[in-house]
Amino acid sequence: MKYFSALFFMLPTFIFSQISGSVKDKSNKEGLVGAKIFSSNNAHAVTDLDGNFRVVTKEEDFPITLITSLSGYQNDTLVVQQPGEVTINLFETAKTIETVVVTAGRRGQKIEEVTVSMDVLRPDLVDNKGFRDLEDAIDQVPGVQTMDGQVSIRGGAGFAYGAGSRVMVLWDGMPLVSADAGDVKFNSIPMESASQIEVIKGASSVLYGSGALNGIISLTERIPDEKGEFRMKYQIGLYGNPKRSSLRWWKTNPMFDMLDLYYGKRFGQVGFTLSANKVTAQGYRQGEDENRGRISGTFFYHPKQVRGLKTGVNFNAQLQRNNNFMLWESDSLGYQPMGGANPEDPASTIGFFRGVRVNVDPYIKYFDKYNNAHSLKSRFYYVQNKNIYNPTQTSTSLVSYGDYQYQRKFDFGMTVTTGLTVIHNGINANLYGKHSSLNGAFYLQLEQKLWKKLDLTAGVRAEYYEQDGRQGDSYFYLKKDSTAKMPIYPVFRAGIHYEPVKGTHLRASYGQGIRYPSVAERYTVTSVGALNIFPNPSLRPERGWAAEFGIKQVIPIGQNWKGIFDVAGFVNQYDDMMEFEFGIYNPDSISLSIDPNNPGYLGKWIGFRAANNESARIMGLEATFSSIGKIGQVELASMIGYTYMNPISLNTDSLYLLTLSTYKVENGVESYDKTLKYRFRHMFKGDIEATWRGASLGFSARYTSRVANIDRIFEEGILGQYILPGLREYREKNDKGALVFDARIGYRFLEHYRVSFIVNNLLNNEYVTRPGDIQPPRTFILQVQLTF
Repeated sequence: MKYFSALFFMLPTFIFSQISGSVKDKSNKEGLVGAKIFSSNNAHAVTDLDGNFRVVTKEEDFPITLITSLSGYQNDTLVVQQPGEVTINLFETAKTIETVVVTAGRRGQKIEEVTVSMDVLRPDLVDNKGFRDLEDAIDQVPGVQTMDGQVSIRGGAGFAYGAGSRVMVLWDGMPLVSADAGDVKFNSIPMESASQIEVIKGASSVLYGSGALNGIISLTERIPDEKGEFRMKYQIGLYGNPKRSSLRWWKTNPMFDMLDLYYGKRFGQVGFTLSANKVTAQGYRQGEDENRGRISGTFFYHPKQVRGLKTGVNFNAQLQRNNNFMLWESDSLGYQPMGGANPEDPASTIGFFRGVRVNVDPYIKYFDKYNNAHSLKSRFYYVQNKNIYNPTQTSTSLVSYGDYQYQRKFDFGMTVTTGLTVIHNGINANLYGKHSSLNGAFYLQLEQKLWKKLDLTAGVRAEYYEQDGRQGDSYFYLKKDSTAKMPIYPVFRAGIHYEPVKGTHLRASYGQGIRYPSVAERYTVTSVGALNIFPNPSLRPERGWAAEFGIKQVIPIGQNWKGIFDVAGFVNQYDDMMEFEFGIYNPDSISLSIDPNNPGYLGKWIGFRAANNESARIMGLEATFSSIGKIGQVELASMIGYTYMNPISLNTDSLYLLTLSTYKVENGVESYDKTLKYRFRHMFKGDIEATWRGASLGFSARYTSRVANIDRIFEEGILGQYILPGLREYREKNDKGALVFDARIGYRFLEHYRVSFIVNNLLNNEYVTRPGDIQPPRTFILQVQLTF
């Protein structure tokens, strides 16, 4: 009997066998993750984090042909005669002209196959244009506009006084949004160690949650190899004189400089990166200086004892001192702050801040023997803002984030991505008190590939949210005007991609989103000059959806150049949209008075507070063209796009209409423009760079049409006081839209060195993004880059 039992347990080894091995880069012998191996017996595998794989076979299947493919590498075909271990070496293609993105589905995909509109900002463009922070960089992307710390994609956001964001920023796949204001600290994101920047346009809450109502900006860190990489960039610049002499307040032109350092290397199973950034800048606006220092890095480990396991930790720490310019003195003195720039003068509207930003991100990734991918990510993000001369505006906050994700790719073309996310926010601030929030979510996304031409995507997310222990923000009412509800709010998305002929890609998508009010929007009480901000604890979440249909056409020229032309029609709908509304907000217990010495003085109780003012719809059309590669001896890269938007408010409330700058009554007849505040209808962004034998020439242009509507109070004032003196006259004379050109020239020599000269705002045009925010005059930058 015992011999029969032994034979029974050994039987599988006679029937089944396996091929195991690794896929490596031919040049550096490093294991390649994500390579696909297809065998002639219809089995397949995907390499794990170390580049290892296994394929189950039968004895009678041999000899077996293995075909290995990976984006950026030449396909490899290998005939295997018998079971055992093999090593497959892949050769990198001469010029990689495919763009692979990870944000849309939390996995690597060709950008042509993504079911939503998406743009990628190339690392060389970020380096060569001399950007100082992420806010400047993403302002180059078609359809994207930055406005004093706020990001708007296709007109989805206006000016919100630095509170809340409808666009989520991800660093290594996790949100990097502050706990208190719900905003993005753009100057603290370590672009010096980023590989590329991806921008998704439209609601993306299914995979990433609250804050992705209008889209996503995602950055991923460079992955070091065994060769190692050192990068250094130093630039120094100065602001030229503006066209209007009244704007010039300086005797010596303000200057700035920046230093970036990066080093990354892998030693077998261990790897690390280390980067640093230093900025010293005199502002072109009086008193708006910035000094910051940052260090960031990663450490990871692949233990040999546990195949497919990777564990590590990322970190980023920044100290800064920056002064915030809010209100101008007047339209003719637009570069000088109201009340002067003396930090000890209480009348000054400059905010003098010291800040700390620290995030620590431990993580574990594991590919099991069935090629299931498991990921456990966490982040602890601490932010401190200390107003040096006004302690009432000091705040500290901590975000604790955790996400477990499971991903499985099946033989029949389906990819399943599911997971759980938990976020806890803690805030302690003089500005708005002590608060906390808890956000938990489950998400599921299914992607199915059919006939190698059709991709179907569907997803759902269930969100739970409470603030200060109070439920209600994530309530989902089962019927309209019904009290029946559940405490979990669901959001859905669906998409389709189809390639009818090679190079032509059709797509359609629909996605829902939700954004919960930040603590700053609900509880801020502060004032800057004549600008008062009041709290609104009853603020509700805003909800919305986005839909689009698009076509993407790949235009290859030879083997080394590829252009992509894309056209998309889109519609975004928002309900209970939060925006700051002007009004009188005295408590019921205080009677209004025009006596400045009375507690009920009208001037103390007039100002702005966040309110659920609007239902809005934005429809439009966007056309983009991007290219990369060589035509003959010239390397040509471009990113060009035009966006038409029709951002319409659906709010017909009479009190709301009175706040519009276009509202007027003539002969008893009301008239107004329905355009959402701080939006425009036309936007053009373009950048092109040509390189020949090391010499490069780049040129970019940005255009936005006139902002139709702003808050009426900014132009008219009240009680003889003006928040922005002279704004009406300024807008009538100067605000006709903005057209800005930049130019750059560079030369790479001795393989490792590059020197550049950059001129931003080449024609020295004067323009604004929000009321009172005149942008920089012509700016000159000298830059040196080293890469080893």
